[in-house]
Amino acid sequence: MIYSTSKALRRMAVLTLLLGSGTGILTAPPAVAAEPAAIAAAVQPAVHHRSITIQNTDIAYREAGEASKPTIVLLHGFPTSSHMFRNLIPALAAKYHVLAPDYPGFGASAMPKAGAFDYSFANFADVIDAFLAAKKVERYTLYVMDYGAPVGYRLFAKHPERVAGFVIQNGNAYAEGLQKFWDPFRALWADRSKANEDALRAFFTLDATKWQYTHGVKDVSRVSPDNWHHDQFLLERPGNQDIQLEMFASYGTNVGEYPKWQKLFREHRPPALLVWGANDQIFPEAGAHPYKRDLKDLEFHILDTGHFALETHGDFIAARMLDFLDRTVGSQS
Repeated sequence: MIYSTSKALRRMAVLTLLLGSGTGILTAPPAVAAEPAAIAAAVQPAVHHRSITIQNTDIAYREAGEASKPTIVLLHGFPTSSHMFRNLIPALAAKYHVLAPDYPGFGASAMPKAGAFDYSFANFADVIDAFLAAKKVERYTLYVMDYGAPVGYRLFAKHPERVAGFVIQNGNAYAEGLQKFWDPFRALWADRSKANEDALRAFFTLDATKWQYTHGVKDVSRVSPDNWHHDQFLLERPGNQDIQLEMFASYGTNVGEYPKWQKLFREHRPPALLVWGANDQIFPEAGAHPYKRDLKDLEFHILDTGHFALETHGDFIAARMLDFLDRTVGSQS
């Protein structure tokens, strides 16, 4: 039988899906080749872009995978959004239920003015807690990065029994991780003056946003410029920088919580996968190693990249996550 090129390609895609990465021998071709739409769905699960009202505020989120499967919650950093997980979500969703919300004032979520909404890490944890309750998710694994770490760890402090594990990527919980980079932030925490606020406004420029994505990356050509242009557009919305200053000031409240979170790590022993960009100047490698003191079930990887490690090491991180999830929550699926 002679197949057209398109039919042959469709059949090859189906055979690849059937064989996966195993070494089995195919003795006979399937009787009917899958249609293109079916192949696409099997290769890359659909990602849905939705919103829900929490605290009278529209919270945007990405969702993929079947809700009956174990849930993975992806918590983003500054100045980005669930956009940072755009490539990771489909890689996980074939086997797991994935949720990636945008915090208020970030991404596609609503942006109430500073002063009209409680922009703080404590309240962000409350928002995510209410979001998960609305989604009827009672147990979950948390991917925490940058701002996502204090949000996720505050959520852990509220409901330690609900957290099935952590994936930690350049997210701090130890004093060793706050080095000289944080000096102007410490000044703001000590004195919320206009001068101290103005000293931090340089972080809202396009150059600073691009720097977060490219600093410490060996091959910058692997990082899409879409990242910093996307984030910068959101930062430059009228009133957004006032919101970001609220969050900069609130970050200081996390430091006092570090001993509590570390104690919870020791008491509840959540399994964890750490994948950390070694060249990150914001959250340097020094902040990664202390996790070994308190997380005894810890898979530990230091990567030769910068702050947004998913941009250069996304395939590695996805593979390690799938293995980690299969070991920790896969039996629930």
